[in-house]
Amino acid sequence: MASTREIQIRRKSIQDTMKITNAMYMISSTKLRKARANLEETEPYFFTLQSLVTNIMQRLPDVEHEFFGERTNKKPEDKVRGYIVISADKGLAGAYNHNILKFAQDQISQWKHYKLFVVGRAGRHYLRNRGIPLARHFHYAAQNPSLHRARIISETVMEQYRSGELDEIYIIYTYMKNSMTTETKMTRLLPFMPENFEQDGVESVQPWEGNDNGMFHGELLLKPSPNAVLDNILPDCVMGYIYGALIEAFCSEQSARMMAMEAANKSAAEMIHDLSIEYNRVRQAMITQEITEVISGAKAQKKKKKAKKKEEK
Repeated sequence: MASTREIQIRRKSIQDTMKITNAMYMISSTKLRKARANLEETEPYFFTLQSLVTNIMQRLPDVEHEFFGERTNKKPEDKVRGYIVISADKGLAGAYNHNILKFAQDQISQWKHYKLFVVGRAGRHYLRNRGIPLARHFHYAAQNPSLHRARIISETVMEQYRSGELDEIYIIYTYMKNSMTTETKMTRLLPFMPENFEQDGVESVQPWEGNDNGMFHGELLLKPSPNAVLDNILPDCVMGYIYGALIEAFCSEQSARMMAMEAANKSAAEMIHDLSIEYNRVRQAMITQEITEVISGAKAQKKKKKAKKKEEK
């Protein structure tokens, strides 16, 4: 059985660790609220862009652009896929990093030609340790997602798409279904297909006053040309989706870290409770032993005095 001093040292260590996990929980909670606010501020702009592209694709179905439609100059098995994988820079977030990286590894194992663009140090270390080559690693974007960093990522992959180095671009990230549940998701960024804009809630946006579904029903006039307009808005659409994915991944990471720290706090509280009970038992045993020793000593002294009196008689 451990001594009272050993139990006190262990309990003090757990209490100090609990202070750290409590602080990490509060920091993650603050970061989560801030990231959500940033996303809510920028969502209307990017949803409006998507709504505009939806209008163009529906009104002008014959319009041609390098970002539209599948490339037919290669066989499907010869196409090169680009994967943007968003992981975290740090651990202590439960299974967050493991889930996203295992999902990415499963995806690339099914494809012969691919390039990996990784956000987050955890993803870089995981993939490099397994001998998986990386085309590019983006620093700081995982812990500090911003429009500037999203633009750097989008310009990098779009440049390779335009040059023919990539035929398809996908983004793999974690998004929050609700405050308690996150899910790993893969979405195709390029080439654009009609379903890119139909499944992301575009119709719920209201960029024009008096319109219930965000769709403009009047005459659509694009100047100087449809391609010129698309050249300006499609890169921003790609950047907006990447920025949204960065924010969603960051929010999911903070949510996972909050849940992990909450579980750690709960476990620490249970351990402290058990140690307190063990400490009380050990202390009680020590007190009992001390009382027993005092009583035994008193009895011994009493017997000694009686024996001495008998000798005197």
